[in-house]
Amino acid sequence: MEEGHLPVMPDEVLGTLSPRPGSLHIDATVGGGGHTERILEAASPDGRVLGLDADQAAIERVGRRLERFGDRLVLRRSNFRELSTVAPAAGFGAVDGMLFDLGLSSFQLADRERGFGFRTGGPLDMRFDATRGVPAAELLATLSADELAALFRKYGEEPSAWKYAKAIVAARTTAPIESAEDLASLIERLSPPNPRVRRRTHPATRVFQALRIAVNEELDALEDGLAAAMELLRPGGRLVVLSYHSLEDRIVKRFLNAERRGCVCPPEAPVCVCGHEPRLRLVTRPSLTPTDAEIDANPRARSARLRAAERLAA
Repeated sequence: MEEGHLPVMPDEVLGTLSPRPGSLHIDATVGGGGHTERILEAASPDGRVLGLDADQAAIERVGRRLERFGDRLVLRRSNFRELSTVAPAAGFGAVDGMLFDLGLSSFQLADRERGFGFRTGGPLDMRFDATRGVPAAELLATLSADELAALFRKYGEEPSAWKYAKAIVAARTTAPIESAEDLASLIERLSPPNPRVRRRTHPATRVFQALRIAVNEELDALEDGLAAAMELLRPGGRLVVLSYHSLEDRIVKRFLNAERRGCVCPPEAPVCVCGHEPRLRLVTRPSLTPTDAEIDANPRARSARLRAAERLAA
């Protein structure tokens, strides 16, 4: 495994996907390539993987690191919301398994040019694909206090959203907030530590999460990607999703529950008119979480939650 990158819940992911020789899989968020590598090894000698990532640096890095797999690994720079067109074009129109690992990679957190981490310095950008969308610093510079507070509440579930938003608007009248360190230190000053309570996360965690989700339209992209997965999975194919906060997990849970149910007509309807048939069987019930040993070895896995389902016959 490349230094600095530890895939989250690797044994659980591999055990649930169950890759085998000749199988086709999609890693919709290739990141550091840890899960991709394990899938390719388990699917030897001829199983293939399509790896997607909106981050060009990730695609290039994984291409170099996993070059030994040759044409068994196909890489595309793409957001998974474009799965329905990208996968068939790459020869993956019907697959045996699909993985969405929704967390940031260690490389993204350490990238001094992107501003994903609190202490990395550099511009506060946060875009996975630097050629699209608006940088986080621009949102901080242009949104009103009300708009910022709403963003922090909606995407970060931040209880101090209004306090932080007011402080950001006041601070930018003196100097723009352009780096991750600028934003993190501002919020840290507003939230001094309580000596009697051990702080588990940085006080800016939810604000950074909210900005990243907004900049990359992550929740909308997730809904689009999950819908596309249903059309790409063969009967018996497995869908595995690793989420890291409640907003993502809520979308995944709601999607899986809707697809495992039959009729979705309102209770008062005398007969079924929706024609909806169950398309998924839950594989994980309840969801899986990391072991204590994994959290000790990789603290970033702490909030991970794995949900999986199997595609039923069409």
